[in-house]
Amino acid sequence: MNPASATNLVINPQRLWDSLMETAKIGANEKGGIHRLALSDEDRAVRDWFRAACEALGCTVTVDDCGNMFARRPGKRADLDPICMGSHLDTQPTGGKFDGVLGVLAALEVMRTLHAAGFETNAPIEIVNWTNEEGARFAPAMLASGVFAGAFTRDFAYAREDRDSKVFLAELERIGYRGTEPAGQRRIGAMFELHIEQGPILEAEEMMIGVVTGVQGMRWYEVNVHGQSAHTGATPMHMRKNALLGAARMVEAIHDIALAHGPDAVGTVGLMEVEPNSRNVVPGEVFFCVDLRHPDEATLDAMEIAFRAALPAVLEPLGLTFEEKRIWRNPAVRFHPDLIACVREGARKSGYRMRDMVSGAGHDAAYIARVAPTTMIFVPCAGGVSHNEAESTTLEECGAGAQVLLEAVLAYDRRFA
Repeated sequence: MNPASATNLVINPQRLWDSLMETAKIGANEKGGIHRLALSDEDRAVRDWFRAACEALGCTVTVDDCGNMFARRPGKRADLDPICMGSHLDTQPTGGKFDGVLGVLAALEVMRTLHAAGFETNAPIEIVNWTNEEGARFAPAMLASGVFAGAFTRDFAYAREDRDSKVFLAELERIGYRGTEPAGQRRIGAMFELHIEQGPILEAEEMMIGVVTGVQGMRWYEVNVHGQSAHTGATPMHMRKNALLGAARMVEAIHDIALAHGPDAVGTVGLMEVEPNSRNVVPGEVFFCVDLRHPDEATLDAMEIAFRAALPAVLEPLGLTFEEKRIWRNPAVRFHPDLIACVREGARKSGYRMRDMVSGAGHDAAYIARVAPTTMIFVPCAGGVSHNEAESTTLEECGAGAQVLLEAVLAYDRRFA
């Protein structure tokens, strides 16, 4: 088959949807979502499913020493670096059926379409499943793609612990997915990542495709607040050192900091642990996490300064002490113009309405952009809801994203004819 016939290749939306629903059973919860944390037994099960599906197409599956999986289909020219597609298969504790998973399984559907047609690309094609994208179990997020791109050291990743003190390396080995290839050794010619938007813009504007031009900068912090545990009935209000009161006021301060830095700024406290967590004890210790994001690094710097100034201003008058550390910094990213052009071409050829946009969420593509040309494709999700069991998109939207992914990959591959 010659390259011109690529215009006749059409993915099978129902087959993609069936794969999404089949894998959604792995880690399924009672509310219709998925609990499939990185390096859990459920993660191992979906990895096994993915490996078998790729090998059924004749792909060679390789796993690196951070657990990243690469399924390769050879091209006409072995001298070319592969064009990659993919995302991640791990989820949030109360995740939905599409976040990350759509990007991997749409790539699988593209591969199935190429295989069924007997179509031979110029460059090799690879599907990638990146390890621990969510960061829900092992912080920070995008951990293994970060190692691949040189943002983190291997030893840093291996030493990460979850809240139960289980270590990344031990869990990687336990599920049998520590490969021998050093993470980052593999060359990538280009990377396309399809994802649900995780925001409301495409749906509100009745656009099918988001052409993602970059990812906003983001920073994560951990804070420990120290007060004094005391009896709630016997300790007067003015004599208390209530760590939870201080933490609560910091939540409001972070909210106000985001509001003060314009409509593109966001600030969130999404995780908090209170000790001793008893109904008749004044909380003596609180641990919480902070997430600050903005497309402009200078604005993020200003938000960080304001956050760090608020800590002593809020906590010290309450008699509290604290420790704070930034555990992750992911600078704003601009994607590659050649790949963005291929996505636009794919959307036009497929007949879908599109708009340019910057991703508000972090993705593995943000790190891979450091080592290879990279871009992303967004499709709508209902109400912009994500990281939630109610996360929803449609068969048509998933199929549209997969079709544009196919067309974009083939448009880029034609450059090597």
